[in-house]
Amino acid sequence: MLRITDTRTGESVDASTARRGLTRVEVHAPGLDATTLRVLLVADVLVRALELGGTPVWALMSGDRDRAELRTACAALGVRPLEDRRDTGAAPAGARVIHVAQEGGTTSDGIWIGVAPVDPGPVLLGQGVVGGVNPDVLRLALLAPRRSTPVRLDDTSLDEARAGLAHWRRAVAAWARRPSRPVPDELREQLRGAWEDDLDIASVLRVLGRVESEPELPDGARFETYAYADRLLGLELTRDLGAAA
Repeated sequence: MLRITDTRTGESVDASTARRGLTRVEVHAPGLDATTLRVLLVADVLVRALELGGTPVWALMSGDRDRAELRTACAALGVRPLEDRRDTGAAPAGARVIHVAQEGGTTSDGIWIGVAPVDPGPVLLGQGVVGGVNPDVLRLALLAPRRSTPVRLDDTSLDEARAGLAHWRRAVAAWARRPSRPVPDELREQLRGAWEDDLDIASVLRVLGRVESEPELPDGARFETYAYADRLLGLELTRDLGAAA
């Protein structure tokens, strides 16, 4: 079961009820900026992790500014659709409530997940919502560090994300040419153990690094493992299937 650190208390708590009842995820998006994009992405990964664990999720967004621009950014970055908080009522009785917001915010109920700020560096959000950066590259650059770590978007961080994403897509496309093999149980457990431990995306990426370098693992199993992990990461790692020579 996914456990998450409540930023207000510092305690690790279950992100869903014991019987996997409804979890309501409320994303606080005060306006379009780089930190809000990171908040939206953290919330998206939270929703994906809950759904992969069999928990029904009701996800919504609150905020009064730049709503159209935020929805455009969500679509570009692969964020699952979010309902408008203004059009909904209170969470049903017994539902778990999780708020995802910039660090320093406060909530009156439920669990609070604080997200560290982003220095946009040379990225100008006014240009095509995501500053002309490939949305998948930006998604990886903002998700790879732990959410409690501030991020600066500069040439180095974006180039690393761009190169890493391109490398993985080429590898996945090449592995797809081999006979498919199931995800080994041990790797599935390692991946789930990583993301169910406070959404530790950095550990998920380290598991994928070991999958790539393990000499005894069939290529078909590498492919299925990356495809499985991408259900959480949302990086379209299988996008280039058929492009390998």
